[in-house]
Amino acid sequence: MHILVIGGTNFMGPHVVRSLSDQGHEVTVFHRGQTQTDLPPGVKEILGERRSLDEKVVELRRIAPGVVLDMIPFTEQDALEVMHSFSGIAHRMVAISSQDVYRAFGRVNGKETGPVESIPITEDSALRHNLYPYRGETLRNQDDPKKWQDDYDKILVERVVMGDANLPGTILRLPMVYGPRDYQHRLFSYLKRMDDKRPAILLDEAEAQWRWTHGYVENVADAIALAVTDERSTGRIYNVGEPFTFTMTEWIALIGKIAGWQGRVVSIPHGRLPEPLRFGINVEQDIVVDSSRIRRELGSKERVDVEEALRRTIAWERANPPKEIDPKEFDYVVEDTFLNASNE
Repeated sequence: MHILVIGGTNFMGPHVVRSLSDQGHEVTVFHRGQTQTDLPPGVKEILGERRSLDEKVVELRRIAPGVVLDMIPFTEQDALEVMHSFSGIAHRMVAISSQDVYRAFGRVNGKETGPVESIPITEDSALRHNLYPYRGETLRNQDDPKKWQDDYDKILVERVVMGDANLPGTILRLPMVYGPRDYQHRLFSYLKRMDDKRPAILLDEAEAQWRWTHGYVENVADAIALAVTDERSTGRIYNVGEPFTFTMTEWIALIGKIAGWQGRVVSIPHGRLPEPLRFGINVEQDIVVDSSRIRRELGSKERVDVEEALRRTIAWERANPPKEIDPKEFDYVVEDTFLNASNE
């Protein structure tokens, strides 16, 4: 089968492309050419800007893909352009979405008001009422590199992808993904403190018990590749994520165990920690996601266990720290003040 991957050269994409290629599929990757990546032998490339897809549409249609995998549909317009380009040409469309579509996620980031949503969150759980979760009161200037965030909304992407009978869709709602090449460096703030031999990592007592379902990048990529290649995914929406969800205390302690850290996680009474040390979210709402549907229907399972996943992630983070580090985030004098007070 010929598979067109839109994006696919940054974090998760290379693992997906490699998996599809290793299975013997013909793969073409459409990307900007701005990310250094080693594509497997035989994988074709077409270079172009996502925002100028129409300039390459004739060339992309010519390859007549059986399945189109869109790794980066951020806006309704993104989805409309791809669906229009391949409707009646490809047999299926697979789009990467996010668990930020759920109303529970809106509770966490303050975009939705109301009572705490029940968990675990399934594919049938309520979605956000409010659209454009990253749009502020004032729209960004046209030349702002973050302008796309004003129109970002995976809910609108999903509506488009699942709304064309001539190009059946599949949606994958991803969790918090961690692993090597994570450009957000989600483990770094903890790992730096561990490698600096800090005696403790401080958490607000409410945040210490907060839970958010994770997924290791290679395991998430396996789930994506499975949905791309299995016809049973047609017309379906799937949550992807690990079958267990740690509290933040448990998560940091496990990172510490793998990293060889001898310290401990300390809970500070709610509201006392300074802003740089707090999450700044509504931690009354957990994001515990049920991923049993994709496991039951497609046989999805983790190939890399969590401890090995963390070993690989920690090794990469140590070798590739962020280029810029905010010193306010690592004010150990302030942390010692709170730690000493907690010990009195």
